[in-house]
Amino acid sequence: MTRSPADASPRETGRWRVRGRSRLSRDEQPAWTRALAEGDDAGWFGPGSAVWAVNGALPTLVAGIRALLLQTLHPGAMAGVAEWSTYHEDPLGRLDGTIRWVATTTFGDRRQAAGASARVSRLHERVTGTYTDASGAQRPYAANDQHLLRWVHDAFTEAFLGAHEIWGGRIPGGPDAYVSEWAQAGRLMGVDDPPTTAAQLHAELAAFLAEAKVDDRVRTALRFLRRPGLPGLTGRLYPILFAGAVASLPAGVRELLGLRRPWWPAITATRVLLVAGTLVLGRVSPSERNARARIARLAAGGRAAPAEPADARWSARPRGLFRRPPAPSARAGR
Repeated sequence: MTRSPADASPRETGRWRVRGRSRLSRDEQPAWTRALAEGDDAGWFGPGSAVWAVNGALPTLVAGIRALLLQTLHPGAMAGVAEWSTYHEDPLGRLDGTIRWVATTTFGDRRQAAGASARVSRLHERVTGTYTDASGAQRPYAANDQHLLRWVHDAFTEAFLGAHEIWGGRIPGGPDAYVSEWAQAGRLMGVDDPPTTAAQLHAELAAFLAEAKVDDRVRTALRFLRRPGLPGLTGRLYPILFAGAVASLPAGVRELLGLRRPWWPAITATRVLLVAGTLVLGRVSPSERNARARIARLAAGGRAAPAEPADARWSARPRGLFRRPPAPSARAGR
């Protein structure tokens, strides 16, 4: 029997704590979050890294939606979602699984990061089938195939980086540092030679979009993403985050998806919501606090040194399809 959101255990969504009937709590933590205080090393990233700066910030709430919107464009990935995912029946459960992987890979030690990735790979082993590509040809797919793993990794990386550049703070080392550091997450998931610069990332995504296809499966997913039926306060705030995600997408991607930029100032409204969320929930998530406690314990015991901070230089974001939207005018406000 599928669990309803009301029966769900407490879940950590970025900094949000969704508990029971969508009550928000900063105190209770799931076991996997508490486990981040344990471990034998500082992990793959650490304080001062680009990954901690991006993945630990509140814009990830929008980035997750942006990533899902982008990922629907590949018919192979969409076939796997349509035929195997339970996102319609248990959206919070699916969200919980993704958040657990992201947080553990970002803030856990190396053993925990490898274990979280192996767990996802095992779940993907049975996700196989066939799909019709953009040219009408039938093709096989498997969630652990190199091609689809690369698409999902690239879309995730672009979405988190793009959302942070709009709503987040400074990235240590700039966009290239984030792409290079987060490439390790792709390797853990089985991606061979993932992109390590923003230019490489955007070039790969542009090539992938030649395979884009929008059909009934995509339209069904888009309708769900627009109104996933989340309970309580989360459900009331979600339309702002969704509108912000749509507005943040490159115009060409929105056109492929058949989405229009909201007429109202969605970028600004999302910024206000994220600032308010930071004031209420704090700047440091439970996952990051536990990771810092682990690193401090290891440093005090002389068993491991914290990860080296990323280089502080900024790198330029390339122009093209995947680029940051122009700065809003004072009149438009978005």
